[in-house]
Amino acid sequence: MYAIVKTGGKQYKVAPGDILEVEKLEVEPGKKVELEAICVVDGDKVEADPAKAAKTKVEAVVLEQFKGEKQLVFKFKKRKNYKKMRGHRQNLTRIQIAAVGSAKADVKADKPAAKKEAPAKKAEEKPAAEKKTAAKTAAAESKPAAKATAEKKPAAKKTAAKKDDAAEKPAAEKKPAAKKTAAKSEDAE
Repeated sequence: MYAIVKTGGKQYKVAPGDILEVEKLEVEPGKKVELEAICVVDGDKVEADPAKAAKTKVEAVVLEQFKGEKQLVFKFKKRKNYKKMRGHRQNLTRIQIAAVGSAKADVKADKPAAKKEAPAKKAEEKPAAEKKTAAKTAAAESKPAAKATAEKKPAAKKTAAKKDDAAEKPAAEKKPAAKKTAAKSEDAE
């Protein structure tokens, strides 16, 4: 059994147990939400009338609220020197479908687990900050040596390239010149 539901101006095909990312719903994680069904399919029986399909309950549990990936918006007008780059992150809600009509699925809310993870992240951040400062000081000490070796290598490459170019050009120029003089001397005779 599955249903077509409408939320956030979009339509989604859902079955019990499905996890969806929909536009933000003003509901706390762990709470239940009832979605508007516009079509219900139960085996061979199809209810396509939105008024009758709305009687079928589609329940979902909110798992989390989050922001989606950044979407870049670039506007420009040719030959007018008009360019604008903007970014946008949409607020989304992750839900899991608990029931479609009489069909139900096992749904576990992860609300307590999410609270336990947040303090663990804060504890990890403090040592990471100390590691960063130690890494910065070590990098600052090693930078002068790195710059000296980096400066030597490109200089050697440039001089070698110039020698090769200089050696090839005169040889190439001499051959055609010799042929032209030989041709002129033959014409003169």
